[in-house]
Order: sequence, then C-alpha cells, then structure tokens
Amino acid sequence: MKKVLSNKYLMYSLFALIGLFFGWLFFHTSENKIDKHNHTVEKSKATIWTCSMHPQIRTSEPGKCPLCGMDLITLNQSNVVTDPDAIHFTPEAVQLANVQTSLVTRQKPIKEVRLFGKVQADERLLQSQVAHISGRVEKLLVNFTGETVRKGQTLALIYSPELITAQQELLEVAKTKQAQPEIYEASKEKLRQWKLAESQISTIENSGIIQSNIEVISNTTGIVTARRLNNGDYISQGAVLYEIANLSTVWVLFDAYESDLPFLNVGNKISFTVQALPGTNFPGDIKFIDPVIDPVTRVSKVRVEIDNQSGKLKPEMFATGTVNANLADFQNSIIIPKSAVLWTGKRSIVYVQQTDIEEPVFKKREIDLGPMLGNSYVVVNGLSEGEEIVTQGTFSVDAAAQLEGKPSMMNQTNEETTEINSNKETAFHVSGNCEMCKDRIEEAAKSIKGVHTANWDGDSKMIKISYNQTGVNVIDVHKAIAKVGHDTDKAKAPNKVYSELPECCLYRK
Repeated sequence: MKKVLSNKYLMYSLFALIGLFFGWLFFHTSENKIDKHNHTVEKSKATIWTCSMHPQIRTSEPGKCPLCGMDLITLNQSNVVTDPDAIHFTPEAVQLANVQTSLVTRQKPIKEVRLFGKVQADERLLQSQVAHISGRVEKLLVNFTGETVRKGQTLALIYSPELITAQQELLEVAKTKQAQPEIYEASKEKLRQWKLAESQISTIENSGIIQSNIEVISNTTGIVTARRLNNGDYISQGAVLYEIANLSTVWVLFDAYESDLPFLNVGNKISFTVQALPGTNFPGDIKFIDPVIDPVTRVSKVRVEIDNQSGKLKPEMFATGTVNANLADFQNSIIIPKSAVLWTGKRSIVYVQQTDIEEPVFKKREIDLGPMLGNSYVVVNGLSEGEEIVTQGTFSVDAAAQLEGKPSMMNQTNEETTEINSNKETAFHVSGNCEMCKDRIEEAAKSIKGVHTANWDGDSKMIKISYNQTGVNVIDVHKAIAKVGHDTDKAKAPNKVYSELPECCLYRK
C-alpha cells in the first residue's frame, strides 16, 4: 500500500515539473516578442529635433542650432501622409491658420489696364488768326488770353495804306465799269483776297467813302489761347495775331507703357475720371495709339476723343482711365487669385490639396503664370481644372513645410540655393512724385541685368531692390534711374531729360 502511494506522488511531481517547464517556455518567448515589438515602435517614433530657421538641421537630441544658436524644436512627424513631400494639417490647425481652398476653374480673362494722362485741345480744331494785309494795329477788341470769341466777331482794327490805295482804285474803276468790266472785277478781287466781305466792298462802292481801317474777323469759335499783338504794333501780311482753340471736342491723351500696349487696341472702351470732378465717370473709345514710343518717357500716347459741349473738361486736367481688355490669346484659361501664389525669384508656387486623403494634406507645385488680371493671374501651365488649391493662408502652409524640412518656397536644390545666397537687397532715395514716376523708376532699375525686383515707395521716396551681388554694381542702377529723369543719392538726372518729363513728374522746386 505504501508503495502504491509513493508511485502516485512521484507521477504527480513529474507532471507538475513538465507543466512548469512549458509555462516558462511560453511566457518567456511572448515577453521577448512583446519587448521586441515595443522596441520597433519606439524606434519608429524616435524624436527628431530641428531648427525653425534652418530646417536642414536634424538631430536626435535637443540643444542649440549650430547656425543661429536658437533652441531646437521637435519635428512634426505624421504617419497619416504617405507622400514624403506632402504637408499634413489637422482640422484644428487649418482653422487656426485660417487656411482656405478653392477649386480651379476656367474663366474668360479680362485684364484691367490703368492709364494716366491729360486733357488736351483737339489739334484739328486749333486755328491761327493771321493778318491778310500789312499795317498798324489801331485797336484791339479782344485783348486777353482765355477770352471766348465767336465766328464772325471783330477781333482788331488795322490801319493799312495799301488798303486805302486799293479802295481809291475801286472807286475810280467803278466809274468806267461798263467800259472796262475786267479791270473793275480785278480791283474787287484784290479786296476779296484781303478778306473784305462782299457787303464791305459794296458799302465802299456805293458810299464812295474810303475806310481807313480794316477789321480782322474771327474765322472760328473758341477760346483765345495766345495773343501775338499789342496796340500800335506794325504787322506784316501773314503774321499770326491770335491762336484760337475750339473746345467743343477735346482729346484725352493717356500714357501707355510697353507692358500695357499688347492689351490695348483701337476701339477699346475706356472709362476715366478727372480730379476736378470726383465721382463723375466719362466713357469713351480709344481712337488712336501712337505707333512710336517716346525715347525719354518710354510711353506711347493713347488718344480718346470726348464731346465737351458742356465745357467741363479743360486742357491740362489730369485724368485716370481704366480699360477692361479681353485677352483673345488666353480665352477659357485657368485663372487663380493672386493670394494663392508665392514668388521665389523665377518660380511661382501654389499648394494643391490632395484628394485621396480625408484630412487636409497639401503639396507644393510650381506653375507658369501668364498676364496679371488685377487681383488674379492666368495660369499657362501647371494646374488642371477641378483641382483644389490654397487661396488663403498659403504662407502658413509653406511655413509648416519649411519647419518639417519638406519642399517649400525656400527649400530648393543646391544650385538654386547657391543663386539665392548670392542675392542681396538694398534701398536708396529716388526723387519722384506720382504713379508714372513709380513705373518709370522701377522699369529703369530692372533694366539692369541681375536686378530681380524693384519697388519704389512714393511716400518715403525710397526704392528697394534685390539683385545678384556677384553680377550687379549698384552704381549702375543709380545711373539707369537718373538717365530717365530721376535724381538718386549718387546720380543726378540730366536737365534736358528732366525738363521733358510730364508736369506731374517734376519734383524739383
């Protein structure tokens, strides 16, 4: 009996030892697997530190940026985005950054061209009042500039010995006009050539009284713009006595720069305003575009003809016009807002929202731009209709891309980075007054090869330029601006060029 019990205890002990062995083997292996799995996760989510100003700096430990000394920040690593170049935003981050998107559509492009000019007299209605006979000015009946005259009005009285002699001849010949009609007609024709009216000739012949003075009769209606004689002056035949302008129709001559000319055509509708009549819009049509560009001002004149029977428009008034030009070469093109575009020298960048992911994910794309249409651009290449792009908060998206070290406005290839590092900015004083000055100054600065941007501020009279410092001498920029008529800190405009600037651009006093 004791032997049987001893065998049972031995069997139970053996089973217990075997169970403990398999238990240890199972749990030991599982623990190793779990530890190994956790190690992989931790390794994949290892923290990376970077610099907010220099995203190319990457380190596994916190510290200072070796370039600028700023504290390093953690790099945002998202497991949602499969594309390594895309930027992932949470819905909350989109709201905080005020990021808004719009669908890309095709539209009819209309470019708004702003023009500046002056009201001028219609050259076809200018009239010079001349003396048809020599003599002495006895009396001026119109004696100041600006006076209104009517056609047929007497302007002055002239004493002429030749006229007296011709009248005496007429009276003598009139006695024998039946016998010598040819001589009689010749004497009358002589008086007609001196612009005596038939009624005046008949009065002399019938009364037999010789007129000592001849009347100068106005041959047009208008405003006296110049008076060339005084009482007592002796004038010769053909001398200009008055210059008269008929202002019933006037011209408005606008200055169009070379960059605007491709969008302007004869027949375009234009609406303009003048400073003297705020709130009043004058409609008109472009009647003529000067085919020659002025070599000094670099503009071409655009002429608009306006009926001015009311006399509201006066010569030398400043006018600001707007032309909405249809761009035939870009019909049914893709148009996007200006706020969607970031510029980096030669490149134009937009951020496109990825459609295959539910959360907001954006990716940088370079595009080719066409003409600017006020607050929008024509896109020549790089976008397709129906795509969704960031139209507000573009800079915030780009800043996030820079912080994550992904392709962005500033994150470029080594070749492009080298070119940007060689760029430099500077500012200096340039004299000027108006928008015409701004366009002229900026165009002259950018005419120097290597100058990327130029922006002149009319309030501070300062121009800020960015240029390639390895290929541009700033003195050349000063000289180019002075050459078109504007003084700078280091160059003075030639007096001849300055004097030929439009009146609104004259800054010297």
